[in-house]
Amino acid sequence: MAIMIVGGAGYIGSHAVKYLIEQGEDIVVVDNMQSGHREAVDEKADFWKVDIRDREALDEVFKSRDIESVIHFGANSLVGESMENPSLYFNNNVYGMICLLDVMKDNGVDKIVFSSTAAAYGEPEQVPILEGDRTEPTNTYGETKVIMEKMMKWYDRAYGIRFVALRYFNACGAWDGGLIGEDHSPETHLIPVVLQVPLGKRDKIMIFGSDYPTEDGTCIRDYIHVRDLASAHYLALQYLRSGKPSDVFNLGSGTGYSVKEIIEVAREVVGHPIPAEVAGRRAGDPAVLIASSEKAKTILGWQPEYDDITRIVTDAWQWHSSHPDGFSD
Repeated sequence: MAIMIVGGAGYIGSHAVKYLIEQGEDIVVVDNMQSGHREAVDEKADFWKVDIRDREALDEVFKSRDIESVIHFGANSLVGESMENPSLYFNNNVYGMICLLDVMKDNGVDKIVFSSTAAAYGEPEQVPILEGDRTEPTNTYGETKVIMEKMMKWYDRAYGIRFVALRYFNACGAWDGGLIGEDHSPETHLIPVVLQVPLGKRDKIMIFGSDYPTEDGTCIRDYIHVRDLASAHYLALQYLRSGKPSDVFNLGSGTGYSVKEIIEVAREVVGHPIPAEVAGRRAGDPAVLIASSEKAKTILGWQPEYDDITRIVTDAWQWHSSHPDGFSD
């Protein structure tokens, strides 16, 4: 039986594909290639270019392959874009989830691991953030993810489709040896943006706000290696396979690093001065976002192996320096 990975040509999805193939799993990748890269998909995976909103095409995949579970990464995920074009996000993310769950139901597939987000929490009530904290997103992207989580809850009650939602923080890093990595257009994540300076793609890095109530005045975030995310998705699937009930888990390192700290680590790894300039705050940026992952460690048995920030930046640099133009190299 096979695992369907929706969005398996994307950054996190492609790493999960490679990781699960290493575990001996049979993988079917479904991706509409809106932002994915065919070169990122392991050649051992069965690849289908399908948009999950096309129910007939999606149903054909289920009927052609013996699918036993789904891992769902497919979504639009740019916060700024979600505020400017909420229609796109509700259509692709929410309507796409309706289609996926309905086709799963019609084909008797009753397990799904869902790629959720820390954006579900909005402004945190406390740090570190716990799974039981309120979910009040401050952007459309986070709102769609919360809606998708709630949809799965009701599909579980009505149809017995059990789920695990993994709310994770700042995904980063790359596969060992720079085999695959992060290639977004536009790029919005801090580490690859910082690394664009030594690659000659920008003159300096902008620091948005230096007056936050943190030790050095810049925002603090929780960075998690993409390989650790991949292993967590596999453990979540094993949890569902063992018959356990639906649940939600945070994924993070439990350690926060400021923007200035990330820049300094990058300078040391790359050996480049990486000039930085302070600009005004961006609207909606919380001062500190750090996850408590104790629940995932206790229940799923998850233990991050790549949580050293120097290792994370080194792996990212290995990918970006060998693929300065991403998968088009």
